[in-house]
Amino acid sequence: MCMYNYFKRILDIVLSSIALVFLFPFLVLVAVIVKAESEGPVLFKQKRVGKNKKEFYIYKFRTMKTTAPSDIPTHKLIKAENYITKVGKVLRKSSLDELPQLINIIKGEMSIVGPRPALWNQFDLVEERDKYGANDILPGLTGWAQVNGRDELPTEIKARLDGEYAANISLLMDIKVILMTVFNVFTAKGIVEGNANNHNVNEIEVEAHQHAAI
Repeated sequence: MCMYNYFKRILDIVLSSIALVFLFPFLVLVAVIVKAESEGPVLFKQKRVGKNKKEFYIYKFRTMKTTAPSDIPTHKLIKAENYITKVGKVLRKSSLDELPQLINIIKGEMSIVGPRPALWNQFDLVEERDKYGANDILPGLTGWAQVNGRDELPTEIKARLDGEYAANISLLMDIKVILMTVFNVFTAKGIVEGNANNHNVNEIEVEAHQHAAI
């Protein structure tokens, strides 16, 4: 596993760099559409937990209005659909909003495959991952838990699956996760937008998203 970790990092850099070059015209187009549809920056950054629980800022295309609550997983928001923009719905369903994280990968903060980075305040998930060693590796653009349930998974199962990946990192495992990711993206499997079962709960009022302009 040690030898593959070195090879994995090289693959991350090479593949992410190639993807950025080839996708650059498309990324510019998405940026123009996001900016034209609603007020606010094209990108937003959000504090996440990385390898060895070191915090960093993740990059995404902005898919929500600037009035949306921050630092709350979208699948836990009350009436999340009220905050998501029209373009944002398309980007989220296709996972295209995650493409700016190629920058995080090149910077060494993330890998192509690994546990999805927890929000800085998802203390239960971070603590649960500690039990399985899932905080000891780089978080990923996609991961084993992502392709086995994504937003539908409870914290305990998500952490256990992340631990399974951490204990079994290999080229074949990464290829399997990537292929399953492609399938899930095309079928929109496992995506949950908002807490539909809690419409009577008062909405949480917090500060606006931490935005960063291009």
